[in-house]
Amino acid sequence: MGSFMIVEIEDKLVSSELFSKQFVCNLSACKGACCVEGDTGAPLERDEIKLIEKSLDKIKPYMTAAGIEAVDEAGVSYLDPYKAPVTMLVEGKECAFVFKDEQGITKCAIEKAYRQGDIPFNKPVSCHLYPIRVTKRKNFESLNYDRWEICKDACTLGEELKVPVYRFLKEPIERAYGKTFYAELDKVAQELQKQEPSEKKENKSSAKTSEDKRKK
Repeated sequence: MGSFMIVEIEDKLVSSELFSKQFVCNLSACKGACCVEGDTGAPLERDEIKLIEKSLDKIKPYMTAAGIEAVDEAGVSYLDPYKAPVTMLVEGKECAFVFKDEQGITKCAIEKAYRQGDIPFNKPVSCHLYPIRVTKRKNFESLNYDRWEICKDACTLGEELKVPVYRFLKEPIERAYGKTFYAELDKVAQELQKQEPSEKKENKSSAKTSEDKRKK
C-alpha cells in the first residue's frame, strides 16, 4: 500500500494504516506489558465505569490484593490530565485490574470474569481495540493505528502471519461499531488491495523511464 490516507466510513475517519500495518498480539513475548506500561490507566466510557462498579464483587476474585486495595481506597477509575476517565492504577503503575497467569503473563481480571461467565461485559473497549486508538469529536470519531515499542513483537508476528490490524481486531471492532461497519472496513481493504498492483506497476514504469534517461 502506498501513502497514508484517511478513509471515511459512516461518521468515522479511518486511517489506512489499519489495513496496511500488520499486527497479532504475541503474549508469550511481551507478557502483556501494555497493561503495565504507560502514563495513565486505560480510557473508560462512562457506562463502563458503572458496569465495573456494579460487578466489582464478581471481578475481585481475579484481581490481586494490591489491585483490590487500590479500588477500595480510590474507586475503579480516576481522571487523567485531560479530565478523561481511566482505570485506577496501583501506586501509579500497573492497572488495578491486572493479574499474572501461570506463565507470568499479565492479563485482565475483567476479561477473566467475562470469559468465566461471571459478568456480561468484556474488558474496556479501549483495551480491546488496541492498537487502534479512538479520538472522539463532536460530529465524528477518528480511528488511528498507535505505535508502541513494547508491541514490536506483535508487529513481527503480524507480518509473519500476514494479518492486518483491522482483521486481527474483528471482534472488538464489531463489539464497538457493529458487523456492518466491519463489513465496510473489509470492502475498503479489498479495494485498496486491488490498487496495489497498479501502483507497483506505475512505480516500476517510472523507475524504468528514469533508468532509460540515464542511459541516454
